[in-house]
Amino acid sequence: MTVLTVVGARPQFIKAAIVSRALARAGIHEVLVHTGQHYDVEMSDVFFRELEIRAPDHNLGVGSGSHGQQTAQMLAGLERVMVGAAPDRVLVYGDTNSTLAAALAAAKLAIPVDHVEAGLRSHDRDMPEEINRVLTDDLSDQLFCPTRTAVANLEREGTVQGVHHTGDVMLDLALSARTTALAVPLPAGVEEGKYFVATLHRPSNTDEPVRLQRVAAALDDVARCVGPVVLPVHPRLGAALEQAGVRFGTVRTLPPVGYLEMQGLLLRARGVITDSGGVQKEALFHGRRCLTLRDSTEWVESLADGWNELLGDDLGALNDRAARMTYERDRVPRARALFGDGRAGECIAAIVAASGRTRRRWRCATAETQA
Repeated sequence: MTVLTVVGARPQFIKAAIVSRALARAGIHEVLVHTGQHYDVEMSDVFFRELEIRAPDHNLGVGSGSHGQQTAQMLAGLERVMVGAAPDRVLVYGDTNSTLAAALAAAKLAIPVDHVEAGLRSHDRDMPEEINRVLTDDLSDQLFCPTRTAVANLEREGTVQGVHHTGDVMLDLALSARTTALAVPLPAGVEEGKYFVATLHRPSNTDEPVRLQRVAAALDDVARCVGPVVLPVHPRLGAALEQAGVRFGTVRTLPPVGYLEMQGLLLRARGVITDSGGVQKEALFHGRRCLTLRDSTEWVESLADGWNELLGDDLGALNDRAARMTYERDRVPRARALFGDGRAGECIAAIVAASGRTRRRWRCATAETQA
């Protein structure tokens, strides 16, 4: 059996690190395709090296561009690869342009699609990720849901066939990497339990210079009034800062960091400030309270017991909310259990292995039957 796996961005490398190993243990031959959506060495190569992911069989080298340009180039490249590889199934992750392009290419070639991290909904169609995940779910034959909430979202939309509650593969990796991550030294001058770790990359926070200036000022206020803020600078953020002429004052900026270094920062932070979906989850997994600079989240489970708060445009509240955070190194939130038991990768591989090239029956009629 051959499965063609498509990855393109940091969160997908992390998930593939778990699932690819599980597929190999299940005796499944995997063709790994990297679209090149994240092509910077510090956003791509470091994750393959740290997480011991084998080199991709194909790298499309698409790079950056508008959503339409990027998706179109991926679609054309992936179609060529799929025709040549003739896989039994195509496996996709999450909600990026790489995910949608792969699902669309496979569906048009009548190759069954398996979607890891299916069923997520922020109910905010202004987020490109929401469009990608909804369309990918509709094109998928098997939907691997990380939580019961994701299963319920699909049921409300009328999708019940091919839906599996597997748990979250990011939890698998976070738990297995904890000891190694804690051994990674903190940046010089940064003290355990006394700093906040921040990430910033979403267009809603970075594309408008006025908004970016406000967010930067709010983070500087936290660093000046509450405690040090450590911010690894995503390439997208770096470009936006330069273009808008925005500079941080008291925030400690770092180059992009690898997976283990990021987990080490999260594990020893007083709290987390982010606009990333993945970091919201990782904060919860490690028992760190999180302030999210968004109006909505696809990870509604993280809001349980106040572990995550959505600040949206209320940047004036950032200082007060950060000041309330306390450091508890070994705290395990009850909500973490909602993401599984740390064996999601094995569950997914077992289902894929049993599936062959079968397709689920679509819930809507075909053009022929409608006629």
